[in-house]
Amino acid sequence: MSTEQQPADGTQPPAGPATPTFSEDDLKRALSAFKKRHKVTKLDQESKLGASRPMTGGKRFDDIAIQPPREFPREVWRELTKRGLLKDTGGGFFRLP
Repeated sequence: MSTEQQPADGTQPPAGPATPTFSEDDLKRALSAFKKRHKVTKLDQESKLGASRPMTGGKRFDDIAIQPPREFPREVWRELTKRGLLKDTGGGFFRLP
């Protein structure tokens, strides 16, 4: 007698969620989109002018974490993190290594 439980209709239960695989082109496009958004966000943060000092040059931001573009699923960002191309800082934010 088997200890495994099978459904009443005799079908096999699903083996579990399959890990999606992405093509190298998809990962390359996602990383490119991330880098563009990172650059724009960094430039925006560095160019902020002080309210009382209109001639300030802003601050330099070297380590900035952003939310990745929503056009790509979370699994893409996890795969890029696994490959060491991004670092997960938590809360849905990633940064360049």
